[in-house]
Amino acid sequence: MCLSELAAVGPFFGLHTGGAPEGGPGRFLPLGEEAVRLRTRTVAERLATAEMRVAASIAFQGIAGRLLSIALGAAVLTGRVPDLSDEALRWHPDGTAPDDLWLPGPAVLPADADPARRIAATVLHGRLAALHHTFRTVTPVSPRLLWGNAGSSLAGSLRVLCTWCRAHGRPQDAQRALDIARDLFEDPLLRDTGTLGGTATADGPSFRRRSCCLYYRVPSGGLCGDCVLRHPPRST
Repeated sequence: MCLSELAAVGPFFGLHTGGAPEGGPGRFLPLGEEAVRLRTRTVAERLATAEMRVAASIAFQGIAGRLLSIALGAAVLTGRVPDLSDEALRWHPDGTAPDDLWLPGPAVLPADADPARRIAATVLHGRLAALHHTFRTVTPVSPRLLWGNAGSSLAGSLRVLCTWCRAHGRPQDAQRALDIARDLFEDPLLRDTGTLGGTATADGPSFRRRSCCLYYRVPSGGLCGDCVLRHPPRST
């Protein structure tokens, strides 16, 4: 499987590469403050919430899920990790996966005996650390909450990838995905975000986070499956 085929696993795993996407590059922005403001506003409108910190939380979880899915899927299924810290990476703040991210002429990193180290360097400490700072600059939101969202996103990506691998007769790749994710959860940025359990077989990996993404505050929202809370807090 090559990088352009990863969307077969699921839309979050897809990355548009090469020439300008259909419709042109006009709405694709660097992953900086302008894109974060626009994305947060878009999420607030779609969720019908006036609480911008809730929208920022969900927006960060979405982009974290995109970046970690691409990196994990590429490492497991292609043996290479695209350089998602590349400044050429562009984000469409109004777009949806897999058409929201564009990396012209993707820089694919060399094969590495330790893909978790590569993902930690380029995605966690590279791209996501910068986005973490930008989101908190644009909208005051708990840093612990945002890293909890990243941990939850990684666990979600892992479950989707393991399910796909098992369905396509690739149990060794499912195990490899779990091994890489376990190593990533040992990184200081994710170590305290939650507990990863389960196996790559049967029901697959499980995750229980140690923070809440605030989705319960969205109109008609509720608790996520991995939430630290058992019941939504009462309004005050």
